[in-house]
Formats: sequence, C-alpha cells, structure tokens
Amino acid sequence: MMQDLSVHHHPVHALFLPTDQCAAAEYALSNGQIEFFHEHGYLKGVRILSDEQVELLRGELARLLDARVEERDLFYEYNSNESGDLSHVLFHALGAWRIAPGFHDLLWHPAFTIPAAQLLGGAVRFWHDQLFCKPAHHGGVVAWHQDYSYWTRTQPLAHLTCWIGLDDSTRENGCLQYIAGSHRWPDLPITGLAGDMDAISAVLDDQQRREFEHPVAVELKKGEASFHHPRLVHGSFANHSDRARRATVINVMKDGVRSGSDESLLQGVPVIPAGQKIEGQFFPLLSENSNQG
Repeated sequence: MMQDLSVHHHPVHALFLPTDQCAAAEYALSNGQIEFFHEHGYLKGVRILSDEQVELLRGELARLLDARVEERDLFYEYNSNESGDLSHVLFHALGAWRIAPGFHDLLWHPAFTIPAAQLLGGAVRFWHDQLFCKPAHHGGVVAWHQDYSYWTRTQPLAHLTCWIGLDDSTRENGCLQYIAGSHRWPDLPITGLAGDMDAISAVLDDQQRREFEHPVAVELKKGEASFHHPRLVHGSFANHSDRARRATVINVMKDGVRSGSDESLLQGVPVIPAGQKIEGQFFPLLSENSNQG
C-alpha cells in the first residue's frame, strides 16, 4: 500500500527549502505589489520555482497523468478530460500533494508561503491543490468563473489562489486571463468549469459584460506564478499551439476559516461540522503569520 503524504505536515525532502534564513527574505513582496493585488484582485509574475524544481514537478506530473489505481484513490477528483469533448482535452485533478513528494513539499516552499501570508494578512492554512494540463493542438478551455462560487461551503471568504506555470504560458497556448477588479463583484452562480466560455454571460449585468471587453492575459514564464482573489473572475481559452500548457495551483485560506457544511468538504475527507474551524490532517498550517522575510 502506498503512503498518503497528507500525514506529513512538513517537507519530506530539501528541494524547496531555502539554504539560509537570509534567502527567505528575498521572497517577500513589496508594498507596491501588495497594493496592486488589493486594487486589481491579482498579482502576476512572481517567481516561485527554479528550473530544477520545474523539471522535478514535470516528471511527477507525467506519471500522474496516467496514475495507478491506488494513486487515483488518493485524489479528491481525477479527470483525464474534464471537458467531455474528445477533441479538446483538459486534464484536471485535485490532491497531488497526497501522492507525489514534489507537489507535497511545494506547499511549504517559502517562495509561495511568504507572499501568500502577506496577501492574506495572516497565517496560511492549506485548502486544496489542483493540476491543469492542456496538451498541444487540442487543449480545452477553463470557462470563466469565480473560485469562491465553488467554495461557499467555507466561511468567511478568506482565501487565496496561486497559479504556477510548469510551461511558458502565452495567449497562443491558453494562458490564464483575468477580469481586473471583478473581485469586488458579488458571488456569481456556477455556470460550468470546462465547457462554454460564454456561459457566464447569462448571469452578468450590463456593466459586468462591458468589463469583459478588456481581459488581462497573464503570460508567464515557466516557474512564475500569479496570485488571485477568490472572487476574481478568470478563465483560459483553448490551446491550439504546438506547446503544452501545464500548471499546478495551490489554494489556501487564512487560518481560522470555518466549515459551512455538515457534508465532507472534499471527497473522501472526514466531515468537519458546520461552524467548526477547518484544520487537521487534510488542511495543514503552512505559514504561521504574515511577518516573514
């Protein structure tokens, strides 16, 4: 039986640890970057991974794309093609941190935890991870959505998403796109994650539709990341280029967020009754406070 790495609330190897305390200070965001995030709902171009770290995660991802049965049992969700369209493939899975040492240890990487604590304004607790892969030539879309529309089973809204590219991400291969300022919008109804890019239009008012006329294309180099607010509307178009577009996503919350449901928060995870703090084996504390670096 393979080991479930969720029992380890610390890195299991040294690849993602800084060599000394001074190095950690280099990961801190500037006041200007933090102000930009709160004004626009996102921050892009933050270097998270070295080339060596990217290669390690790519190797693990290649194996997880054809995971063994016992590995799939540890994923909260595993979709070889969430689009449902054989001509446009979107691999999407939640739970790689339980299976692969690199994706596990990435959660504690100070290049991620230090900016995350600054943007959340407090201690960082893990929510869940995701893998998104769009193959060359026929990669599918991720339709426009707000993350928190899927997360209202947690309260209050105190979440943050970090999207990390494992390839150069461009308009041509289906990079992430944001509607700047949409983090100030109310919660929108869910209109689907992997189907029609235009489906969200049915739940927008006229002003919101006008703001869709100027999306921000988040082009990143491999190893770079963007952070976004849980209400920021985002999506990504199909990949018809000659290059794959692979990414890993870390979703976190401020320590103290509580369960808003008497059902399991993630598939296969023991119930945390409504009103109780989210913590335990599957929701480790990643960073103590925002005064790092």
